[in-house]
Amino acid sequence: VQLQACGGGLVQAGGSLRLSCAASGLTIDIYNMAIAWFRQAPGKEREFVAAIRSKSSSTYHADSVRGRFTISRNNAKNTVYLQMNSLKPDDTAVYYCAARQYWSVAYYSSSQYNYWGQGTQVTVSS
Repeated sequence: VQLQACGGGLVQAGGSLRLSCAASGLTIDIYNMAIAWFRQAPGKEREFVAAIRSKSSSTYHADSVRGRFTISRNNAKNTVYLQMNSLKPDDTAVYYCAARQYWSVAYYSSSQYNYWGQGTQVTVSS
């Protein structure tokens, strides 16, 4: 199982980016999977950003990004996206996608996920 994250880059504050997480070696809509985005800034712990269930329309966003970021999925492409609008310098971090085979009520905890992508750098300049 591999998760390939891409779409990061350098953007000015107020700008937008869309991250993609393509899964291979598994089909995300076979199980009620949890697929999430986490981020880690230098010197800080990894933090939850957003999560989505592979078999429903339910999405979950951290308070710090709600209203600015949107997680979505395209099961036909086996891909999950993170649309990031109104970016702030505080959003600067390496963004990771993660997955687990079955949904967990502790979807916000990185310890729940056993598949991780390699990370993509997002840098927001002021």
